[in-house]
Amino acid sequence: MTRDVVGDMLERIDADLVKFLRLQFTDIQGQPKNVAIPVQQAEKALTEGIWFDGSSIEGFARIEESDMLLKPDPATYNILPWRPVDARVARFICDIYTYGDKPFEGDPRYILKKTLKEAEKMGFTFNTGPELEFFLFKMVDGRPSTQFQDYGGYFDLAPTDLAEDVRRDIVFALTQMGFEIEASHHEVAESQHEIDFKYSYALDTADKVITFKFATKTLALQKNLHATFMAKPIYGINGSGMHTHMSLAKNGRNAFYDPDGTMQLSSDAIYYIGGLLRHAKAITRIANPTINSYKRLVPGYEAPCYISWSATNRSALVRVPAARGNSTRAEFRSPDPMCNPYLTFAAMLAAGLDGIRNKIEPPESTNTNIYHLTPEQRQKMGIEMLPGSLIEAQTALEDDAVLTKTMGPHVMEGLTNIANLETDLFRLAVHPWEIDRYLATY
Repeated sequence: MTRDVVGDMLERIDADLVKFLRLQFTDIQGQPKNVAIPVQQAEKALTEGIWFDGSSIEGFARIEESDMLLKPDPATYNILPWRPVDARVARFICDIYTYGDKPFEGDPRYILKKTLKEAEKMGFTFNTGPELEFFLFKMVDGRPSTQFQDYGGYFDLAPTDLAEDVRRDIVFALTQMGFEIEASHHEVAESQHEIDFKYSYALDTADKVITFKFATKTLALQKNLHATFMAKPIYGINGSGMHTHMSLAKNGRNAFYDPDGTMQLSSDAIYYIGGLLRHAKAITRIANPTINSYKRLVPGYEAPCYISWSATNRSALVRVPAARGNSTRAEFRSPDPMCNPYLTFAAMLAAGLDGIRNKIEPPESTNTNIYHLTPEQRQKMGIEMLPGSLIEAQTALEDDAVLTKTMGPHVMEGLTNIANLETDLFRLAVHPWEIDRYLATY
């Protein structure tokens, strides 16, 4: 960071009457972490960075290599609007470095930045537009519950939708933090909601996903509600997804658009979709990172579980919305909001770039409702299913040379350890379903 940038940043912090700074970063599972420093330490943070112990952060470092350096990204400076003015708090999202001023290879933000540079070498910039769904549940005795806060449905209004005020507060706060909010509405399931913000450069939208979740949880708690981005919190109703729209640009123009191409899609768009589908099983481990994620990826709801693409069919994994010109894009519908957005966007980009490099043709688009096809019909059409469990997805990732290279050895080791531990813990747990089914009978 240059001396001029540091000086300008310090002047801004002083003008904003900031008293504390939060230096945020994200662990391998996408959980935001932070250290708070008094404003008097701002110059040191901006010029030298702040050291911290990374050995206790999930998937980060071993004891013998635990010292890590937080370096604030000045582009991510924001006032936290829900904090009192007389004790104003601002935050930076940080990049993580190790000794010798080297980027930490286990930093999810670094993984995305590295993959974005690969795209730039091919002349592309990568834009994403994620759509995050979440539930608002009641707090009971100070603890999160699964009690519905409202019984509204898709696009409902008050009094059926009792969360209008909460969504409004979230939208106001996010707008103050630099978001361009496009829509806010009740989703299909009871107590389920969605707030959409404008697409932008993938690093910026990944930062915004982390900020969105952090702000939503904080503001919900102020209303004695719990906001959860869990993929499938309640059996029998829709889960929460993070459908992600994406496009490539080259020389300032949308590289997915070709007025003379099939469906007005460029060859780069077709090959990008081919790469997404080729690597879809491996991407699933990153985009759907928990045991619970795979209870959403089942037939019968809106979440896709079949590897296919279409310009019209919402049961397909990859959908190409109708808009063309500069709005031409592909929508990847399987991710859920439990994912680490940095790793997920990096995985999707790496897969698409592999498709372009190797001219991977996707199968024919599927315009029929795939859920209504028989297994024999799907097999005849060459439509495979996404992995059905976390450990199955982990195996698919380990077998995928492109994505294992993108993630790097450090992140891969962390993902493997987490998948194995989660699977063992779940396998050994005695679930209430088992008690209800077997205890009285046997």
